[in-house]
Amino acid sequence: MPIESKKVINIPQGSINQIIAHLQENNFNVTKLDSYLLRVIGSPQSGWIDIAVTKSTRADFLYKMTTAKAALVDITLIPGETTYIFLDDLTLSLELDRAKLEQEYDLQSDVAEGAFVPNTYKLPKGITEKELMRILLENSAKQMQALSMKIFGTYSKTKWFQYVAIASVIQKESANIEEMPLVSSVIYNRIKKGMKLQMDGTLNYGKFSHIKITPKRIKEDNSIYNTYKYSGVPSAPVCNVSFDAIRAAVFPAKTDYLYFMKSKNGTHDFSCNYSTHLVNIKRATK
Repeated sequence: MPIESKKVINIPQGSINQIIAHLQENNFNVTKLDSYLLRVIGSPQSGWIDIAVTKSTRADFLYKMTTAKAALVDITLIPGETTYIFLDDLTLSLELDRAKLEQEYDLQSDVAEGAFVPNTYKLPKGITEKELMRILLENSAKQMQALSMKIFGTYSKTKWFQYVAIASVIQKESANIEEMPLVSSVIYNRIKKGMKLQMDGTLNYGKFSHIKITPKRIKEDNSIYNTYKYSGVPSAPVCNVSFDAIRAAVFPAKTDYLYFMKSKNGTHDFSCNYSTHLVNIKRATK
């Protein structure tokens, strides 16, 4: 009987019996007899295996488990990057279908943005769009749930992504990790006073991730991300965020800051009143 499989499969670490049990749980047509055959052929490798075909003879399948390795590609999702750009990177690096990749993201994720944990991922060439999305989303969800349990002692997806939305603004606006709690305090202070956030970074969503924000863009953009037009934090995250940004969203610094302006050295000058903010603007643009 031939064995049907994906072209690229992931083999966990463990004994031959454990590996065969894992394959059976994932609907591979393998039996206890195959564990004896593997002991003759050799020890299976762990990690990503390139089977290269979707239907192979039993002997060829078992042999490839012991000899083949999938070519891995390092793909980095930096904190603050949008899913739109990340999907572009995955498409080019792994030679995937962009439309199928986006379709699988929409099918498997119920959040429009912020579902991925920034990291450098080692991903195999030959993986399908469906399998790739499943792995990335499940891996990210587990990390987010673990951090939520550490901070709150529980996990509520709705509550968590409210913090991710705040963290995404912090991520886009902060010059470094040290500034994050300060930017967070400005967000909370402005909301408390009924002030619009009026932050350019919120307009760097989706395909506009690296586009410079202009007065024309601010005037014409009617999306939920335009914090010059709409009050509060956007209802969906602007980007994928680091855990440092999430911690800053949960634990803002205690300040009276309402404004910040990027200085010539790349960091921000924070201020409590508009007159000081104008001085900081003048100094930065002199």
